[in-house]
Amino acid sequence: MVAVDDVELEHGLARVNGVKIHYVTAGDADGPPLVLLHGWPQTWYEWRAVIPDLAQEYTVIAPDLRGLGDSGTPRSGYDKDTVATDVRELVAHLGHDAVLLVGHDWGMSTAYAYAAQYRDEVRALAVLDAGLPGINEEHKRRLWHTRFHSVPDLPEQLVAGRERLYLSWFFKEGAYDPSAIDADARDEYVRCYAQPGGLRGGFEYYRAYETDAEHNQRHAEDPLSIPVLALGGTESFGELPIRDMEAVAEVVDGEVVDRAGHWIPEERPGWLVDRLTSFFGDAT
Repeated sequence: MVAVDDVELEHGLARVNGVKIHYVTAGDADGPPLVLLHGWPQTWYEWRAVIPDLAQEYTVIAPDLRGLGDSGTPRSGYDKDTVATDVRELVAHLGHDAVLLVGHDWGMSTAYAYAAQYRDEVRALAVLDAGLPGINEEHKRRLWHTRFHSVPDLPEQLVAGRERLYLSWFFKEGAYDPSAIDADARDEYVRCYAQPGGLRGGFEYYRAYETDAEHNQRHAEDPLSIPVLALGGTESFGELPIRDMEAVAEVVDGEVVDRAGHWIPEERPGWLVDRLTSFFGDAT
């Protein structure tokens, strides 16, 4: 396990919804619960630079999603409705009910699924630099790897043993500032995705795309009424997250983040802490 400097983290394991989930918590137990959901090809560790400041005001919960990081890798259950239920059951296991929710990349789809399924249990939602399957297909058309990762078995066979090379391409290509994901972070991500089941767990998120699209279209029939913040990097998805959330929520505060690519929590951590704190403060 890894730690974050200058803040006390508690690592835990919980079996919820039939899967073992690894998570970290930090902060004052009296602070509002704030759940941070990572994306691919990352783990909870993508939040390492924002957790210390957020923990001063919130009870931070940062899980490794099903199949990723140090969580279990079941054969099924990678549609985001199911992944969101994992997280919701983890939150209940930790003794919380209504939460503030942040999701990046596939964590965005998971966070939306959480808010859409458990509407009385999410006080406000922030999403970072991704799109929602079934709402706007622009992101599917522009990302070559969405189809590649969706092919059964083949990506695992081609990438196995080359995890560092493969993941490093995404970290560089998707960044405004490639140095933001340093050698230590790459080591941690490669460790997780190179372990047994790590690649398959990540690719299963893409293989659930069509199921996610059906679920999102159904959820969108009843737009979210909670406050939503949608952020996209200037060198990545830009306004797409804003447009997608405007299609599924009534109140959306959107912004394109200057000097950021896809990896906003690592490229602009100080800015993100300020933006989230301001948004959640106004929303609750």
